[in-house]
Formats: sequence, structure tokens, C-alpha cells
Amino acid sequence: MKTEGIEGTERFQSPGKGRGLKATKHFKVGDLVFACPAYAYVLTVNERGGHCECCFTRREGLSKCGKCKQAYYCNVECQRGDWPMHKLECSAMCTYGENWCPSETVRLVARIILKQKCQTERTPSERVLTLRELEAHLDKLDNEKNEMNDTDIAALHHFYSRHLDFPDNAALTELFAQVNCNGFTIEDEELSHLGSAVFPDVALMNHSCSPNVIVTYKGTVAEVRAVQDISPEEEIFNSYIDLLYPTEDRIERLRDSYFFTCDCKECTSKSKDKAKMEIRKKLSTPPEQEEIKQMVMYARNVIEEFRRAKHYKTPSELLEICEISLEKMGSIFAETNVYMLHMMYQTMGVCLYMQDWDGAMKYGEKIIQPYSVHYPPYSLNVASMYLKLGRLYLGLEKRTQGVKALKKALAIMDVAHGKDHPYIAEIKKDMEEQK
Repeated sequence: MKTEGIEGTERFQSPGKGRGLKATKHFKVGDLVFACPAYAYVLTVNERGGHCECCFTRREGLSKCGKCKQAYYCNVECQRGDWPMHKLECSAMCTYGENWCPSETVRLVARIILKQKCQTERTPSERVLTLRELEAHLDKLDNEKNEMNDTDIAALHHFYSRHLDFPDNAALTELFAQVNCNGFTIEDEELSHLGSAVFPDVALMNHSCSPNVIVTYKGTVAEVRAVQDISPEEEIFNSYIDLLYPTEDRIERLRDSYFFTCDCKECTSKSKDKAKMEIRKKLSTPPEQEEIKQMVMYARNVIEEFRRAKHYKTPSELLEICEISLEKMGSIFAETNVYMLHMMYQTMGVCLYMQDWDGAMKYGEKIIQPYSVHYPPYSLNVASMYLKLGRLYLGLEKRTQGVKALKKALAIMDVAHGKDHPYIAEIKKDMEEQK
């Protein structure tokens, strides 16, 4: 495939940022700027049986692979389409049984290696940037990241050596670093994790904490839509991270994961930081700056503790962590403070898992309004919260509130996902059934 570029856009050297993507025509809010099929992708293990391994379609009655009995497909066409990649894992899953446990990143890299051997020409995923051009930032990796890369390389050799010829260790180290820095998480309409993929053309876009486009997924295709009006010659910016948090947190996360310091207008103005760090009103004595600083440190630590605890603690134990942390932070922070919102969101998730629908609804109702203030317009985080609340209301037979919340989700999704997205059709069908 020859270099064709993407209509309406152009690769260019962005001042102070290196290469980037700019508009060559006007895009209005909701316009599809471009779509990009995945260069390589993998469905997460937890979603097997609910989604097709090949096209990621969500449906009941999928057919399973006759050999490994773990991969599921819409039909014979999807099974055949996925076989070049699935054969990497099919017999290995049979051989290793319950001991087959490569990470999602390792599985994705195995597929990339196979694709590179079969595909010598430029692919439709590489109209403006090839996979080999992706930044690796090898010189910026610390010991912890280097050790993670070494562990992944060892796992790749362990689980895939029968079916793959590997490049040398230096090339593998670079490839893992490229995927870790440029890989994408494919998510559903409620932002649940479906899988991992690489979209080279999408990776060309630089980051802004006030992005003018948003990336959503239709199966294994990434769709980039305008969420602000974009003029010709204007750079096209995506967001790499969750934008809920204050400037200091965002900058730290971007440095750690993507190795640059953000100087977007949101980071230089810090315009939302005061609202995001709201302190409780009507305290008998206002907290000193040092007390606030200590509470922020506590909040960051408990967020990390909870992230790790999800892998080994029971739902009841997780709920206890949430409740204790919310009580402690609530002595200083207002309920609209982003650290409070983070832990409320986690609490809501635990309640949903435990089927405590009323508890989940209570936390969702506290979260939704501050989310609408703290996030940029057309945020998927806000849409997914309205969606969760709407579905909760309908399940609890609160029909009027449910339909109202779903309509608010749709107003965002019409722009972010496009009016013809299957998710939108599903939600509208749910609403029709309420009449």
C-alpha cells in the first residue's frame, strides 16, 4: 500500500512536540475526522464468550473454537478471519491448560511479530505513521520499566516459541517499549475493558488536556471525531489520560507514561484546579495548607493501594477500604473533590459487583454532576456514568429517571460515537421498550 495520507489532515512537525497531525479543512463538532483499523489487536480473556474474538461484536450464541474451546466467534467467516492470529494461541492453550497466562501486552506483541512477518507493505492502519516509526523512548526507561520489559520478553519466549521466530532481544525490547507507550485500550460504552490494540495513525496525534478530538471504537476500528470546531492548519489533539485530576497529577502521569511535560492551555492556566480540589465548607477551622497536602498524599496512596488490592482482596474488604478512605478524606475534602469522586467511583463499582443496586445508584448520583463540571465537553466518562445510572434506574423501575439519564448519555454519544454506532441503537432500543 502506497502512502496515501488521511483526507482532511496532514502529518507535520509540531513546534516543540515533534511530529503531529493537523487539519487541512474545517471539522465541526461531531464530524468523523478519520477511522483507523487496528494494526493488531487482542480480546481480553475476561470477555471471551461475550464478544467475538475477531470483530469484537457483543452478542449471545457465539460459536466456540472446536479445538481450544476458549475462543468464540460470530460465524465461520469470523473464525477463518481470526485463524492466522488465533493459531498462535490455540494449541498452546490446550498444552498449558490453566497454566497458560501471558499478559495482554505479551499476546498483542506476539500478534504484531506475526503480522510483521506476513505483511511487508504498508497497511491501512499506517497511512501517516508506520508501526516501526512509533516512539519507544528506550533512553528514558527506568529500572522498573526495563524489568517489566524483560519479564514480558521471557513470557513471550515461554508461551510462543513453538509458533514464532523471534527477532533479537534488542528488537523485542524496542517493540515492547513501543507498544507500552503507544498501545490503546479498546473499551465499550460503559468504559469496560474489551482488549488492547495498536493504531499507528491514531498514535501520531499529540496530547492535550483540552483535546479537540475523541477516540471511540466500532469493533476493532478506532474512530476519531471532533469535539471542538477545528480550523484548517490547526493541530489535532487527543487526550492520552483520564482528565479528571488536577494539573500536578496529570503532568506527573504524562511524564511517567509518555515522557513529556504537558504545556497545553489547561496545564498552564490550571483553570479547573480550584474546583477539582474543593475543600469542605463550614468547617469550624479551615485546614492549613500542610493538612491539605498531607490529605492529598493520603488520597494518592489509597488510590494506588486500592488498585493493587483489586487483584487479591474480597469485595467486602474492598468496600471497607473505600468507606474508610471516603470518611477520612471527607473530613477535609468536599464531595465534589476529584479524590473523593475517584473513591466514590470505585465504591460504585464494588456495589455493582455485589449487586447492591441501591448503593451503586447512591454513589452514581453523587458523582454525575461534578463529573459534568470537571471533564471537558462530550466526555466518555460523563456519558458512561449517565448510562450506568440510566440502566440502574430502569432496573430499579425508576422509569422516568432512567430514560432521562439515557437521553443525556445519548446526547454525548451522538457526538463522540456517531449517530450510527451500534451502541446507540442498543440504548434507543432499551428506551423504546420502556414505552
